[in-house]
Amino acid sequence: MHSVVIDKTEPAYQELLGRPIRELGLKLAGSPVERFVEQLYRELEAKGLTKFRPEVYLTDEWGCPSGEPIIGIPFYLASAALAQLEKETHDLEDAREIMMYLRHEAGHAFTYAYKLHNKPEWKQIFGPFRRPYRDNYRPAPFSRDYVRHLPGWYAQKHPDEDFAETFAVWLTPRSNWRKRYRGWAALDKLLYMNRLARQLGKTDPPRRRGQTDITVDEMETTLSEFYHLQRAAQEEVAVSELAPDTDLRDIFAVSKRRKAAVPAQEFLHQHRKAVIDKVAQWTGAQRPLIKNLIDTIEKRVGELELRADKTRVAEHLAEVTAYATALVMTYVTKGKFIQP
Repeated sequence: MHSVVIDKTEPAYQELLGRPIRELGLKLAGSPVERFVEQLYRELEAKGLTKFRPEVYLTDEWGCPSGEPIIGIPFYLASAALAQLEKETHDLEDAREIMMYLRHEAGHAFTYAYKLHNKPEWKQIFGPFRRPYRDNYRPAPFSRDYVRHLPGWYAQKHPDEDFAETFAVWLTPRSNWRKRYRGWAALDKLLYMNRLARQLGKTDPPRRRGQTDITVDEMETTLSEFYHLQRAAQEEVAVSELAPDTDLRDIFAVSKRRKAAVPAQEFLHQHRKAVIDKVAQWTGAQRPLIKNLIDTIEKRVGELELRADKTRVAEHLAEVTAYATALVMTYVTKGKFIQP
């Protein structure tokens, strides 16, 4: 959890944590994340989109302001020190994930730059852009009507997301989408995207520039406040609601005297991101919910002083991931983790 980890942060970060983000001098140019933006532009060029170069700016999270052909990137990716802090307190995106997010957001920007969401064919294929946007959507797992790119069956969230995910799959080098989606209804969406690229590739977009939401130069909160606010905004998971002690003792039934024994809390923290990624990918549940669940389990195994066995890593991970998935799916369908 953010508040716990930040309190233990080494002194090198303390001065950073107290400063307003806008005073950190963060710039995209020359930053560690700039090369990914350049890679995105090369991929667009390679696909024939020679006139589409969405502006990219640093902000508080990944995003593309609705209707605006620009891409927001989390500010911490522009600094090696901040990226390390994010890794210690949260879930830092790796290179593969950064490109996945960039391609997805570029799909939104492409829609807005060429005003595609107003076109009858776009609406016919993806649905009405004005459909209410619900965070807590209930996807149909394994549906072949949608491509799969971001975890959680994300294309099913909204027509705008459906197009952005389709664009991302189409853009990804070596995605082999024609073969992978052969026989799927989603292939028609990819073929539509391919036609759009031929039609619009050498055409200037009607909207070349867009309006940003908050930029890194406008962020007055301190780093410490940013992480605490993020933590407070997430849905709290009560340990008492989970009542997982018996289950956790079964998963980590390892004697403290065993030579290969390590604290289960340390083991879970080491593999935390991988577990969260997989549960999010296959359940479609909100990531903050899953993070809090894993944080709660991690904290509880520490309080119970449970141990993991270093020689049974795969077994422990499979069991924890399956257990968390079962809890999350119960929550998604029933509104509670544990049914009375």
